[in-house]
Amino acid sequence: MELKNFDPNGVGVDNGAFFGLPFTPEQAALVLISAPWDVTVSYGAGAALAPDALIGASTQLDLYDAAAPGAWRAGIATADIDPAIEECSARLRADARKVIDHLEGGGSQQDDYVVRKIRRVNDGSREFNDLIRTQAARWLGEGKTVGLIGGDHSTPYGLIAALADCNPGFGVLHVDAHCDLRDAYEGFEFSHASIMHNVLRDFPQVSRLVQVGVRDYCDAEAERARTDPRIALFDDRTLREAVFDGRSWLSQCARIVDALPPLVYVSFDVDGLTIEHCPHTGTPVPGGLTFDEAACLLECVVRSGRRIIGFDLVEVVPSDDDRTDVIVGARMLYKLCGLTLKSNAR
Repeated sequence: MELKNFDPNGVGVDNGAFFGLPFTPEQAALVLISAPWDVTVSYGAGAALAPDALIGASTQLDLYDAAAPGAWRAGIATADIDPAIEECSARLRADARKVIDHLEGGGSQQDDYVVRKIRRVNDGSREFNDLIRTQAARWLGEGKTVGLIGGDHSTPYGLIAALADCNPGFGVLHVDAHCDLRDAYEGFEFSHASIMHNVLRDFPQVSRLVQVGVRDYCDAEAERARTDPRIALFDDRTLREAVFDGRSWLSQCARIVDALPPLVYVSFDVDGLTIEHCPHTGTPVPGGLTFDEAACLLECVVRSGRRIIGFDLVEVVPSDDDRTDVIVGARMLYKLCGLTLKSNAR
């Protein structure tokens, strides 16, 4: 379907694209790439199924967004999903599950039973990261903005790498229940729990990591967040105390945005939201942001004049019995798309 024949007020078209939009990647300002990968998740799996499920759910939302009216007209396109990614994820997930069970049973990462499995997972994760990096670099090289739909939270590493290749400096706004600052968690260098450790380790172009809503992290992560000058932590407890003390959410958002540089990458783990928004996510945690609070924060980023250079949405886990996760995920994805396009239109 061509844009001239597309009715934004009509029924959502099940055309295999996010939001049923008719754009090809060559036509669009924003290209969405999918990463159906959840090899190292340490509690609940299923995030690899999110891209296809979110495409299905996204056709049910209406396209008008008062925060970014008409932004979609610049073009939101869906890159082809590589089926080999999900197949490889399933194979390596079996190895990772054996490692995790072994460790939870009191075993060691150095035990012969798991050494080769850990190496296989790490090698496969590097290959996956290179694949995403190459795919993202292609579209960035053509002047597109790129968003990534996971998959678990390890998946955006390749996109952030591609952005680091072409941007001398930017910040990461990280919405999450977890700090994700662990070094090779469970032996997996590219664990979902290690993404921000790896970003800070590998990309000096990331001048600031601003973490929002985190509420489930270990002593070492707390110490890292407290002492690393590149990290600004706005943990859930501190944000809630301020609200209980009568400070507005808008004033809190202003503090968060002030910690960001002019160029911003948004890494949005859906478990940063309150648990009723993502009941089936891999590691759900009580507390967190409401959908409206998260949307308000993103709007404040754009209103401040900062430019969103890319984003990811991760850890959405579809359920056969409850559509909440994909309904929320699709709408947060649309918010991210619209506000990203708006910030780049200036």
